[in-house]
Amino acid sequence: MKILIADDDPQLVRAMRITLGAHGYDVVAASDGAEAIAVAAQAKPDVVLLDLGMPRLDGVEVIQAIRGWSDAPIVVVSGRTGSADKVDALDAGADDYVTKPFQIDELLARLRALARRRGATPSDPTVAFGDVRVDLAAKAVTRAGAPVHLTPTEWRMLEFLARNPGALVTRQTLLKDIWGSEQVADTGYLRLYISQLRKKLEADPADPRHLLTEQGMGYRLVLG
Repeated sequence: MKILIADDDPQLVRAMRITLGAHGYDVVAASDGAEAIAVAAQAKPDVVLLDLGMPRLDGVEVIQAIRGWSDAPIVVVSGRTGSADKVDALDAGADDYVTKPFQIDELLARLRALARRRGATPSDPTVAFGDVRVDLAAKAVTRAGAPVHLTPTEWRMLEFLARNPGALVTRQTLLKDIWGSEQVADTGYLRLYISQLRKKLEADPADPRHLLTEQGMGYRLVLG
């Protein structure tokens, strides 16, 4: 897998190049936004790791430019912790957001999840986590072999997460998918449905391991 690291911190780029290279990744780098777009167009990376605060063009502009011709996963790696920055990046087309400073093990796990998503094939319609199996073709859910009844809205929410395992799915994306409009306001519906899904599918709904909330951004289904 070829990874583009776009960051204006040369020490971070050097450290990540060494670490990712040691794990078998082919790494290319860019030190500003304009260079990131040029390198992405030339090298065609499988994944882009992108800082938001770069010279010449900021990260959101880079995301918008790359999304004009590429569907490669984009992971924002940034020191900006505000919800507005995260939402702007995700709405522009980023697939995930990691806040600096970060643990390299977490970043590697995110990269493995992205690799699984890109390698997934529609011929395998079953997604499993814990003792739960989600059959996307049959629209059926079992837990420890027993059928689980979901409401139509609960199913649509779970189905969307199951089709994007490991990925951060924004609240706006879920609202649009479930209710069909980008203008729908989140008045607590998503929190209600994710709570109901946890009660039905998590071993400990108060301490979920699979149906996770990314504060201020959305939700993530973690397999395993």
